[in-house]
Parts: sequence; C-alpha cells; structure tokens
Amino acid sequence: MSTIAMNIAKMIDMLPESEQFLAQEFVKRLVLAWDPDFTKVTPDEADRLENAENGEFVRDADIDWNDISKYAE
Repeated sequence: MSTIAMNIAKMIDMLPESEQFLAQEFVKRLVLAWDPDFTKVTPDEADRLENAENGEFVRDADIDWNDISKYAE
C-alpha cells in the first residue's frame, strides 16, 4: 500500500464509525468515477501483470488434464 493510502486510512480510522461509513461511500464513488467497470490497473498491478506476462507460462493445450498429478511439485 502506498504511503498516501496508508495516511488516508490512518485519518479515516480517527473518525467516528458513522463518519467512516461516509468516507467509505465517498471513496467508492471516486473509484467508480475513475473506473466504472473495474478494468484499469494500479501501477503495482501493472508491474505484476508485466512480470507474469514475461515470466514462465504453460499453455493450456500443453497440460494433460487427465493426469495433472505429474505437475505437482
């Protein structure tokens, strides 16, 4: 979690529960306005996706689905 997000969480935690609920609803609206269908990624998610794409994969067609025990580590 970024430093800014942690600072925001700390500030919200100081509020009474009813105000925390209001803050949560406000943040939800901000996120939905920024990404209404949840398809955008954060910088951290983008890095993780790039690492996964550049890492090792196994194609679905290369897996013997009738005997997956041979893939156990």
